[in-house]
Amino acid sequence: MAVFTDVEKIKIFSDLVKIKSVNDNEAEVAKYLQQLLADHGIQSSLMPISEGRANLVAEIGTTGPVLGISGHMDVVAPGDLDAWDSDPFTLTERDGRLYGRGATDMKSGLAAMVIAMIEINAAHTLTHGKIRLMATIAEEVGETGSQNFYEAGTMNDVDALLIGEPSGYNVAFAHKGSIDIKLTSTGKAAHSSMPEQGYNALDPLLEVLYHANHTFRESTLTNALMGPLVFNATVVNGGDQVNSIPASAEADINIRSIPEFDNDVAIATLQKLVDQQNEQGANLAMDVFMSQPSVESPKDTKLSDLAVQLGEPYAGQPIPKLAIPAVTDASNLLKDKGPDFPFIMFGPGNQTPHQVNENIDKQMYLDFIHLYEELFVTYLK
Repeated sequence: MAVFTDVEKIKIFSDLVKIKSVNDNEAEVAKYLQQLLADHGIQSSLMPISEGRANLVAEIGTTGPVLGISGHMDVVAPGDLDAWDSDPFTLTERDGRLYGRGATDMKSGLAAMVIAMIEINAAHTLTHGKIRLMATIAEEVGETGSQNFYEAGTMNDVDALLIGEPSGYNVAFAHKGSIDIKLTSTGKAAHSSMPEQGYNALDPLLEVLYHANHTFRESTLTNALMGPLVFNATVVNGGDQVNSIPASAEADINIRSIPEFDNDVAIATLQKLVDQQNEQGANLAMDVFMSQPSVESPKDTKLSDLAVQLGEPYAGQPIPKLAIPAVTDASNLLKDKGPDFPFIMFGPGNQTPHQVNENIDKQMYLDFIHLYEELFVTYLK
């Protein structure tokens, strides 16, 4: 017998969306889930990381293999509020779809996993093994939550990992890495009519970005599953007014790495370009503030095979196994696990993460709860 009605499942999802965990404040989400789990006899623990930010870990089962399941509690900013057709922090149903920030990425997946755990526990269907939930902070920026789980040893005895990011009815078993870098250029201000009295901080920065674009984008290195490395300068700032030589400038860069052009090589490549400018008189500093490796697990495992088999009746069509360009907390959680460790990304969602009017199909959300219940228990039998 189900613990929750469909209305109650939507209410839990709605409660999570209402919590404004925009790159912060995940502790409120964690406390909500902790209370929900406690109301149904499941103990969990908060792992405080910083003010307002805490991971959550919960477990059901007894002895046997451990299936790790994970999802993040943070969301990105909603952007232009006037562009939304409804309040992004109020889950709103229209034409069979549920709209709100985090509807797809990934409070639907997080809610589905927690509800599935509660219903499995109530039905006593888990007769062998354990299910361990690891709800993380800061997946969108920094992935410090999953790094803390890794450092705490929470993954040490885990035998397989499912991350409920929004794959929809696809099963991902590999993804690119991600590197976030800040370049800071220091110059000297001067009147634009007398540039020789100053040093334009933008000039060497733009030179690095120009050469980096060519170096990275013209590389012939590629991965059969993931494709080529992707390089983008995403934020550039410099200068105060049009007739002044800028004394400072900075740029943020994101690189999506592949095993053939990995994080260490990519960072060293960019550092070389920075060093060349500094040798010519620039004052450029390079700060790598996130570096997550790519992930590639076996395509065909018991976990991925079961996800396809059990998911196809809900999908109404064959479910592909594939690699994706996005990065997940698996980059940290799978450290030291080796190339044969079973991992999949499989969760409710679509292609609207980070977009205005982010949404999810209502029935897909409800179906994934049932699918998770079947998948978790069947895998551990």
